[in-house]
Amino acid sequence: MESLGIYIHIPFCKRKCDYCDFYSTCDLSDKLMDRYLKALISQIDEYFQYGKPSVDTVYLGGGTPSVFGGKRIEKLLKELSARVQLARNAEITVEVNPESVDEKLLKRLKAAGVNRISMGVQSADDNELKALGRLHDWQGAVGAYELTRRYFDNISLDLIYGLENQTLDGWMDSLRKVMALSPDHISCYCLKVEEGTPLALRGCVQPDEDVQADMYLRAVETLETGGYRQYEISNFARNGRVSRHNSKYWDLSPYLGLGCAAHSLYGGQRFSFVKDIKAYIEGVEGRKPVAEDVDELAYINRSGEYVMLKLRTVEGIDPTVFERRFEVPFGPYEDILRKYIASGHAAVTDGHYHLTPTGFLVSNVIIGDLVNSVCGAE
Repeated sequence: MESLGIYIHIPFCKRKCDYCDFYSTCDLSDKLMDRYLKALISQIDEYFQYGKPSVDTVYLGGGTPSVFGGKRIEKLLKELSARVQLARNAEITVEVNPESVDEKLLKRLKAAGVNRISMGVQSADDNELKALGRLHDWQGAVGAYELTRRYFDNISLDLIYGLENQTLDGWMDSLRKVMALSPDHISCYCLKVEEGTPLALRGCVQPDEDVQADMYLRAVETLETGGYRQYEISNFARNGRVSRHNSKYWDLSPYLGLGCAAHSLYGGQRFSFVKDIKAYIEGVEGRKPVAEDVDELAYINRSGEYVMLKLRTVEGIDPTVFERRFEVPFGPYEDILRKYIASGHAAVTDGHYHLTPTGFLVSNVIIGDLVNSVCGAE
């Protein structure tokens, strides 16, 4: 059996960033956090009461898991490891923000078995950080990174481009400053102004699409020159330090999400849990259903979803693997991909069909064309 990945949503934040539409709460009371921890442990008990699956990745995301406290995280991971077969080389990641990092927390995380940290830096420009509603400045991020590096040898830093009033030169300055810190992994996300967020309500105007495209392509080139190999649209790693957990999402490998608003691909279903912390806690305590949006995955839909996800990766799709896994021909996808190969948006390398950097820029259009043309016709 494939090893399982586990995602645990920790929905607590000191302050919600102006661009964020992930579910979170700013209620940091010990009472609520302790109840949430208890509910998570109860959910772990429920899922693993009849067996101990092999688990090779654990990811605590949010929210800002670091504000949950090292003691709670340590207890949570201890309870989890007692109920699953945790691989000896398991990747265990915790997301943190710079302002919530201190030595006490890092020592606790290290003792709990955490071996990878993902830190939300977002920019090296203080004005941009302020406009995003971040609680740290650049020097604070540098200090937090340097402290974290004393305890962890696998650190990922997040950056955002396409910010309001951001120039190409400004973006490249942020990227180079982050690269100078020598993290093991860098994620570069284009800002998406989500409806209902403070950023949207105040009428955020991003750089035009051509400038955003230049930002992306320059980042890919610069990171490659600096030893960071791109392995997915937004993700770059050096020395093979890819995110093993996130890679499960792009390969349709099984993962179980625990906690409110967490998503899963587990037991042949896609499902998520209610986006309300109190409803989640009360549901778990009362042994009532907290899952929603349950989708039984039809086989043909899974093949189309596989194409959609694998084309986000630099590796792309091996037709032989595809046909063996889904028992359907890859030919119809290949026919459509040929026109994108001709336009320079796709390529074939060592038998794998994949998008090029310019193809990644319009990946939604290409993937939509593929899936709608092939799956829609079946």
